Amino acid sequence: MPTIDHIDAARVVIYLNDHRPAHVHVIKGDSKAVFILHCPKGPPELRESIGFSRAEIRHLLEESISRLALFCGEWERYHGPSRQNS
Repeated sequence: MPTIDHIDAARVVIYLNDHRPAHVHVIKGDSKAVFILHCPKGPPELRESIGFSRAEIRHLLEESISRLALFCGEWERYHGPSRQNS
């Protein structure tokens, strides 16, 4: 599970044997969230979250929007081209 980025103290990871649609996992301690990316145009959306506050989720979502090209590029690097979901 490569770490592709950090958002503050949280790691943004992509699992190598993961499934479509394109998405990232955000992990900070015992807190976890999954954002579906909707590559290539977005916007990302929260699929699930455990342990993050609403304010933290808002911040992670804002950061995911600003880093969408990076996240989609990394997904494609590990899993091949994404199908546009939106």
